Amino acid sequence: MKRILIYTIIVASLILAACGGATETTTQPVATEVEATEPAATEASATESQATESPATESPATEAPTGGETAERCGDTSQLAEEIFLYNWSDYLDPAIKEQFATECGVTVTETNYDSNETMLATLQAGGADYDIVVPSDYMVQIMVDEGMLMELDYDVISNMQHIDEVNLNTYFDPDQKYTVPYFWGTSGFAVDTSVVTDYTDSWSMLFDPDSPYCGQISMLDDQRETLGAALMYLGYSINDTDPAHLEEAKNLLIEQSACVKAYDSETNGDLIVAGETALAHIWTGAAILASLERPEIVYVIPKEGTTIWQDNMAIPVNAPNAYTAMVFLNYLQDPEIAAQNAEYVGYATPNKAAKDFIDPSMLSETIYPTGEVASRLQWIEDVGDALELYDRVWTEFKAAIGQQ
Repeated sequence: MKRILIYTIIVASLILAACGGATETTTQPVATEVEATEPAATEASATESQATESPATESPATEAPTGGETAERCGDTSQLAEEIFLYNWSDYLDPAIKEQFATECGVTVTETNYDSNETMLATLQAGGADYDIVVPSDYMVQIMVDEGMLMELDYDVISNMQHIDEVNLNTYFDPDQKYTVPYFWGTSGFAVDTSVVTDYTDSWSMLFDPDSPYCGQISMLDDQRETLGAALMYLGYSINDTDPAHLEEAKNLLIEQSACVKAYDSETNGDLIVAGETALAHIWTGAAILASLERPEIVYVIPKEGTTIWQDNMAIPVNAPNAYTAMVFLNYLQDPEIAAQNAEYVGYATPNKAAKDFIDPSMLSETIYPTGEVASRLQWIEDVGDALELYDRVWTEFKAAIGQQ
């Protein structure tokens, strides 16, 4: 696995974070962004294999295609398209895996990136390019399923679902496990540059203190639910609070804090703290871990008031032109050794329990896989239903107030 020797270096900093009150993610590790091209490839097969209702633990009604030459990790090669189109978070897949899949299975994975769930949803709703795979977070899966945007998966093709930990299956956003393959999961706390911030606590007050000595050296995620959620938790409310008065309070807190915020950034916030441009960063787990690789004095903190737990999932849009090939790629990514390779590159927690046998032990710490009391502080972002309009309005008002509309 790549980076194994480097990861041992960061163990000490992670342990120090835990001892200092911390325990233990737009964006995530280094894949080259590919410009969107209009997907044109179609399956070699005249008919597409689509599953009927079937949880991961059951056999679906639709059989995997047969009759062609079958490679161990490539499915029925006679059914494979020459190219599939992946719409993904930036820096969220080891580029070497795409090259390996092309070499092994003869399929090119063309990747385009987005910076938020809302951007991804809007792109698909606008009828843009026909993507074969998307990577929605938990609450966004629920929204897309409700809108009929996702295809039911065929687990005869995605047989490596057998390796997924039960805790990551049949969740509130996909209770029958029909539509998604868990990809990565993690938390959203904050990173501290301890070479600058020598005295820190495990509290959101490090970011929201109006008299912070680190004013101007703070970054926040540019993410509606994450950033409003951080403010809500600091104020003692649920991350899914729908009380208009509480959301107004959170908005005002963010407006007040904005005077000290250098950047609202979900893609390069890890780079900013590594470069010394910020000292405190609202950040996803993996981005913090990767920053620690470059500068071990950067540590990751899970705030005592609570923080987000999230799970990103791979799914196939209902009109994907190359659904069988897409499912073969989803299965390929959950091969235990491939999943381990990807987890060590990306820095996030894998839901693939068999992959842990191939991951360096330093990457299995409680910082990345929180348990016990730390896990009890974690909150899922959930679909807030009709209150989403309220969230949209509050976020728009906040952005307008700080001149970022």
